[in-house]
Amino acid sequence: QALLVESGGGLVQPGGSLRLSCTASGITMDYYAIAWFRQAPGKEREGISCADGTDGIKWYTDSVKGRFTISRGNVKNTIYLTMNNLKPEDTAVYYCAAQGFCYSEIGPVGFPYWGQGAQVTVSS
Repeated sequence: QALLVESGGGLVQPGGSLRLSCTASGITMDYYAIAWFRQAPGKEREGISCADGTDGIKWYTDSVKGRFTISRGNVKNTIYLTMNNLKPEDTAVYYCAAQGFCYSEIGPVGFPYWGQGAQVTVSS
């Protein structure tokens, strides 16, 4: 049974940084597309970053470009989202996802496996 678990969320001041981790069991994320999504209060879930299976394609939504970085860990089946210069509008529940598709023009599509979410709150 597939299980993805996020960690590293929390409360941070504007301008601060956080790194979210996502570790999978029961499936592999190696050589498969990976993605991060978020859902802010009262808003629909949105894809914010993805990478294809070879990391040849990395996509970011405009609002996080230059501030967020998606990466794979040296530890097997672990991925990260490094978030810098956080803003109050980044406050949301963040979800990792695996084994979908990452397109350079439209981002993440068709991810079947999801984590349970990690809360990130940016506030002074």
